Amino acid sequence: MTDFPTPRGTLTADRPLADLTWLRVGGPADWLFQPADLDDLSGFVAALDPSVPVVPIGVGSNLIVRDGGIRAVVIRLGRGFNAITVDGDRVTAGAAALDAHVARKAAEAGLDLTFLRTIPGAIGGAVAMNAGCYGTYVADALESVTLVLRDGTVTDRPAQALNLAYRQSDLPKGAVLVSATFRAPKGEPEALHALMQDQLARRDASQPTKDRTAGSTFRNPAGFSSTGRADDVMDLKAWKLIDEAGLRGARLGGAVMNEKHPNFLTNAGGATAAELEALGEKVRKKVYETSGHQLQWEIRRIGEPTP
Repeated sequence: MTDFPTPRGTLTADRPLADLTWLRVGGPADWLFQPADLDDLSGFVAALDPSVPVVPIGVGSNLIVRDGGIRAVVIRLGRGFNAITVDGDRVTAGAAALDAHVARKAAEAGLDLTFLRTIPGAIGGAVAMNAGCYGTYVADALESVTLVLRDGTVTDRPAQALNLAYRQSDLPKGAVLVSATFRAPKGEPEALHALMQDQLARRDASQPTKDRTAGSTFRNPAGFSSTGRADDVMDLKAWKLIDEAGLRGARLGGAVMNEKHPNFLTNAGGATAAELEALGEKVRKKVYETSGHQLQWEIRRIGEPTP
């Protein structure tokens, strides 16, 4: 690919992506673009040959890049897109702002976005997958988003236009989400911070937060996240189906279904993307055979396998 526009940000050819994902696997992108700011991003994609695909990624917390890499311009937003501002009951966060930081900043202002505190990753990914936990989702608080379309147009869209559903959204192909505005209910800062500490303790007790994972591997067939309530139904939770299929601790090369929480696909050391994905597919097949439920990937998988 030649005749690329010259941005003010960083444009790197044949950039390995493994170090940009939590699982630490994957091949190189043909190009990695890290824009300086909104104008840099919109100007670059507007001038880029329309035949060249663009693939936005976040902080790689819920991502497998396949070993053969990505034949596209991968766009990763950074410091120019992580601002968090509060205006009344509205919180606007750049797509690169970490979910946990947004939750804390909102709580300091007496606004309740506590459900974001334990969600790994950044706001762009949280919106794209309608992330949620403890019975609350991005869709419950999101008011609008700002997108840069593939032709460089900067546009605002109401949350309803994204058709947010369990772990999915409708974003225009090639669009880069650059910021999101939430309307949050009010709360007492001390109580909100205490709630977040409780949520963190519960997460750390049940999830392998110290291991190399990408969060939940499969969506819950029940169609909703954990509510955190004592009466929460477990029979249609992905982890329960995997456990009942005898796959807690299942291993393929360096890939393992975590012993602590079997819905966490883990790089236990030296795993390839192919091993991780193949183990996931093995789990899907066995769970279908034992329960009749077809698990759907929650981890985003992009790129090409090694030829």
